Amino acid sequence: MLRIEIDGGPPTVDHFVPGLLANYGHFTAMQVRDRRVKGLDLHLRRLDRANRELYGEPLDGEHVRGLVAHALGDVRDAAVRVVVFGFDEPTVMVVVRPPTAPPPTPQSLMSVAYARPLPHVKHLGGFGQLHHGKRAEQAGFDDALLVDDGVVVEGAIANIGFFDHDGGVVWPEADWLHGITMQLVEQRLPGRREVVRLADVGRYRGAFLTNSIGVCGVSRVDDVEYAVDDAVLARVRAAYDEVPADPIG
Repeated sequence: MLRIEIDGGPPTVDHFVPGLLANYGHFTAMQVRDRRVKGLDLHLRRLDRANRELYGEPLDGEHVRGLVAHALGDVRDAAVRVVVFGFDEPTVMVVVRPPTAPPPTPQSLMSVAYARPLPHVKHLGGFGQLHHGKRAEQAGFDDALLVDDGVVVEGAIANIGFFDHDGGVVWPEADWLHGITMQLVEQRLPGRREVVRLADVGRYRGAFLTNSIGVCGVSRVDDVEYAVDDAVLARVRAAYDEVPADPIG
């Protein structure tokens, strides 16, 4: 299954080429279940804020909701990406793909020195993240961990959280993208933020990742191995699972 619509209609070469050549824009990614999305209001707010910053104009949330509903058609479960692209005039593309689940096993991460430009925006042009993620896979890891001047920032495509030895949640204090799943977990599971240095990741009890597909444990960062505590990780997953989903329409 793959559906693509641009501004509510079928894509054309005239739509794609200018935007692809510019490689400028922003997006959000969400999982749709029974035509509902966790944190839908946060996704729409993200798109509006990024649109104001990149294009100097708002992006109406109800308009986006309608575009997503139209692209879904009769599909009830899917992975949906809303992409706003174009250098001068923004165009809204909705991509519908099969639903995605978190990986079944804890992930191993290889640290890389890389800071995303304009990190608070989920923007296009993720070459650096993809490149480092590929390098990590070639080295036998599952993905990359982005580190800036020795400070842990985020995963290549996810936020990372750590567990202290009391089971509390610690989020890195850094210039990262404030992910939707991270925000939803923060609302329901108390935690704190602190600067996490790569040299000190071994002092934490464990770690986990959050992104649009959910919550996943971390088994290793470079040479530091974590014994994944299913009970502690289950608290994070439960906090996310308890989030009510909002109807697309």
